[in-house]
Amino acid sequence: MSKVAWVVDEEKDNVATVLAHDIKKGSVIPVEIQGNTMRIVANADIPYGHKVAIRPIHTGETVVKYGLSIGVASCEIALGDHVHVHNIDPMRGRGDLHVKKGA
Repeated sequence: MSKVAWVVDEEKDNVATVLAHDIKKGSVIPVEIQGNTMRIVANADIPYGHKVAIRPIHTGETVVKYGLSIGVASCEIALGDHVHVHNIDPMRGRGDLHVKKGA
């Protein structure tokens, strides 16, 4: 399998972006981190462009991608888990939320 996930050369990152369309539960995802490749088993199907945990992330811990905080874990996230709005509270604007006028 070719390289399908990557991490910017940031030691503090705890997620990687999936760069393949065929990541199914049980797939092995090679992730390049600071010149080293690790292999992570996907615990669920992970869509293209979504994130995979490259180490365990505890409830309340900051989720870091490209060296920047993108949210806080809303539950325990295991190595290989799909990381998205179902298990993090984003710290950036979400396009799927709508604020009602007068609220």
